[in-house]
Formats: sequence, structure tokens, C-alpha cells
Amino acid sequence: MDIGATNIRVAVGDERSLKAKRSEATDRLNGPEGVPRQIARMIRSLGAEPKAVGIGSIGPLDVKRGAIGATPNFAFKHIPIVAPLEEELGVPVMIVNDCSAAVVGEHLYGAGRGLDNLFYVTMSTGLGGGAIVDGHALNGKDGNAPEIGHLTVDPDSELVCGCGCSGHWEAHCSGANIPKFARVLLRNRDLEGGQLLKMVGGDLGKLTSEMVFDAARKRDRDALYVVGEIGKVNAVGFADIVNAFDPELITIGGSVALNNPELILEPIKNGVDQHLINRKPDIKLTPLGADVVLYGGLAVAGKLSRASA
Repeated sequence: MDIGATNIRVAVGDERSLKAKRSEATDRLNGPEGVPRQIARMIRSLGAEPKAVGIGSIGPLDVKRGAIGATPNFAFKHIPIVAPLEEELGVPVMIVNDCSAAVVGEHLYGAGRGLDNLFYVTMSTGLGGGAIVDGHALNGKDGNAPEIGHLTVDPDSELVCGCGCSGHWEAHCSGANIPKFARVLLRNRDLEGGQLLKMVGGDLGKLTSEMVFDAARKRDRDALYVVGEIGKVNAVGFADIVNAFDPELITIGGSVALNNPELILEPIKNGVDQHLINRKPDIKLTPLGADVVLYGGLAVAGKLSRASA
């Protein structure tokens, strides 16, 4: 399964492929215990009797306690996942960071097959990454490596990330924060006659990420300026990944990237070189699309099932 701040997606499958899927808005009304109850209900709705459950989740995680910690994009500060699901379903359950799951899914099922050095970036409500280096998936002491969304890209930025720190990459370029970045960028521009101002009825407080990209596709000058500045920050972030992890391939997923491929991907490819020390890798969208974390969860579940057999 794929636990996100906006949606929870559940799938059943075998070692070869996903067989059935379901998606629902993440339960934000019934407290921390509502999330594992929602997950168990969704699994049962697929008619499945799982042998194991693998979970890719938003972080930060507390993997020792099998829980989601104080995530910047969710209201609850401790959400137990593993224990209640194991009790409810009677099978082994493992939770890993969603991007750590995704990079394993990419490695086994997607564009990273046969590669020993691979990085995955999600650009969605939040921004995160997962790494395989020399054939080994990186997890870290608490299961939160590598948390690239919280790399500082501008220490003097007025933009505050959901985690409370200033100048993080996520504070500029995630789906939840692009409107804030756009308002800062557009503060002193003459917007009269532009598409963006019309979309929001003259109130930039109503701006959404979708509006920014929609207007950019219509060649609105102000939206193109914002997208260009987002691209500059993304290029710095991707260069940091290349310089730190030296991957052969970086794949990109998440709704912001998958819904706006040219507007996201081309500025990164065009701008990353000026910040690189290491050799530039191939950079492309994941061929697994929105299912990349589910494929990672499938890989985790398969490993659990084999270990318990």
C-alpha cells in the first residue's frame, strides 16, 4: 500500500504484478487510529487474503515502533500502523518510507532493472527521495534516508516548510507549497491582463499549483516565470542528489511531475549541469507512473512472505 497525506492506495498482487487496486482520500477525521482501520477495510474490500503487507508511507517514520511520526503534511503526530494491522489481519506487516519503497519498486519492476545505483524522486503534495547505492537500498537509522525534500536550497528564504524550517526544497517546489512560492515571486510584478490573475479573480490567496501549471501551458507570462523559477530550484536539488549519491539513473514520480512532465522535467535537464561535479545521469519520469510506490510495497510484501514461509 501507499500511504499519502492526501490519498491512501491499496493493491493486491503476486511477485510479478499488481492485480487489483483501490484508492481513497486519507482519513483525517477519526484520529490516528482511523488510518489503520481504513487500510484494513480497504484490503478487505478487494477480497484479498494477504500473506504479507508491505507499506510505503509518508514520513518521517518511526520504523522501530512501526508508526508514522510528526509528518509535515498531516495533522496527527503519531500514527501506529504495523501493530494494529498485524493484529487485525494476522500477517506480517512492514512499513518503509514511500520513496524508499518506490526506488525498490523501480529497481525490480521499472526503469532501474539491472542498475546498482538508482535514485527516485517524488514531486507531489510533499517532496522526497529514495536511493539504491552499490545495489543496497538506503534506509537510515530511523528509516528516513534520504529525506531530500528537507535539503536547504535557500537559507535566506522567507518560505517556511511544513516541518518548521526555512528554505527547504519542499517549501519551494512541492504541490502544497508552490502557491506560496508563486505569491512571493509575483509580489512585485504587474499581473494585470494575465491569465493567473483572471483564474483567481484578482486574489492570489486562491492560487493553486494546478492553476500555475495550467496557465503555463496556455503560455501565460507570469505562470511561465513561476515555472521557470521552480525549475531553477529543482535543478539545484537534482544536482545535490547527483553530487551526493552518484546515481546512474534518476526517475521522477508524484502528481506534480506526472501531470506536468515537460514543465517539470525540461527545466531540470536544462539547468542541472551548471551545478554538477559528478557525471550527469539519465533523468526521466518513472514508467510505473502513480503505481511506483505500490510496486515497492509489493516487493516488500514479497520479501516478508518468503521470510515467513
